[in-house]
Amino acid sequence: MDLALLRTFVTVHRAGSFTRAAALLGLSQPAVTSQIRTLERQVGRPLFLRQARGVTPTTIGDELAHKAAPHLDALVEIAETGLDDDSSLRTLHLAGPPEFTAERALPALTELAGHGGQRVALRASFGTAEEALEGLAAGHHDLAISTARPRGALLTATPLCDEEHVLVAAPSWAERIEPWRHRKGAPVLENLPVVEVHESLPFMSRYWASVFDSRPAASGAVIVPDLRAVLACACAGAGLAVLPRYLCASALARGDVVALHEPAVPPLRTYFLVVRTGTLVMPHIARAHEWLQRAAIDWC
Repeated sequence: MDLALLRTFVTVHRAGSFTRAAALLGLSQPAVTSQIRTLERQVGRPLFLRQARGVTPTTIGDELAHKAAPHLDALVEIAETGLDDDSSLRTLHLAGPPEFTAERALPALTELAGHGGQRVALRASFGTAEEALEGLAAGHHDLAISTARPRGALLTATPLCDEEHVLVAAPSWAERIEPWRHRKGAPVLENLPVVEVHESLPFMSRYWASVFDSRPAASGAVIVPDLRAVLACACAGAGLAVLPRYLCASALARGDVVALHEPAVPPLRTYFLVVRTGTLVMPHIARAHEWLQRAAIDWC
């Protein structure tokens, strides 16, 4: 079986589209289509179901990708780094949410560069869980940190750590809403400003659903797509916010913000380490994977 055909097939499988695969491979779409048809004739079975937007792998297509992709990735690794392990510089492409990656993952991985005489260069990309997993599947990243567990056999996820969420505000706001802090039931937020990462109030809504089994009746006063900026605005008195405890622990200790509620069972969100199935045979990916798991022991 032609390795070039397999490479095209795996790229289409990961990209979910002939058009995207063609762009990744530097080929025309007709060339990609022709190669897939040739491979399907060799296999004797259809590998993809053509749809209006993209393609979906058949069962035999998934099986072939599961078997072939790790070996193709290993061959690419050899081609890119060569055979001289002592002098080669491997690059680890990491993707994840900006706050967790910057505050947790990257500091833990910086010591990996040059560790044990085997040098690893780091390249980080920030994005949503969906963006990180799509980029990983397409081969743009080696390792992704995600709050969503991927489905299917193409990607393999390992639980990394749990993130506790805390409802916080500046001390001045805590004084104003003191009456409900010690009562049962959900607080009323209609007249209280909220700081969030999106208009849909994802963190506040998740907290309310988990702790109060209800939905918050509030609208965002400040919307900024970075939890570190949310914390800064909350410290400045812009309003209430729900934040990961690791991110606001120092601000809580200094008294810049206070926890407005301490539920018996705090809301948690799980982070996963995700790789393309089979790629943990590559030493630099395996070391980073293990390094983060060891570091996460102190994060919990």
